[in-house]
Amino acid sequence: MSDEIQTAAEAHEASALPCARVVHTAPDAPMTAELQPLPDALAGEPVEEKSPAQWAYERLILYIKNFEEQLDDEHEVAMGFAGSDVGVMRIEGIGFFAPDIVTFYGRDDDEARTQLIQHVSQLNVMLRALPKAREVEQPRRIGFRLAADLDRK
Repeated sequence: MSDEIQTAAEAHEASALPCARVVHTAPDAPMTAELQPLPDALAGEPVEEKSPAQWAYERLILYIKNFEEQLDDEHEVAMGFAGSDVGVMRIEGIGFFAPDIVTFYGRDDDEARTQLIQHVSQLNVMLRALPKAREVEQPRRIGFRLAADLDRK
């Protein structure tokens, strides 16, 4: 325990900062979402004022954006379903319904519209790189669009 005394303002500011850490086997591993600074839109609102769904949604955006930053122009982000054999979904949208629901929208391997509605206590997401859809010239980057939406708060 620290012997440092904090002012009320310092304690309040510290409560808004997430606690995160990551370790990789490779010293040259790409930058991870845990190590990047939070966008102003996320850092400005204390964590305890957010519902579990909102906080999960906002952190998922950071992970997806970071994942996309490491993809080439021939791939897009998709998610695999942890613990099941239902395949993958190309992520086209993400939402939340406070206090505890996160929703993913997209298309499956057969291009059928797909939606996953998940309680935050069951949240498991595996991000995957899939070849971009044939009908699009440029890969779609949902993480960047989601991050831009956070900045509009």
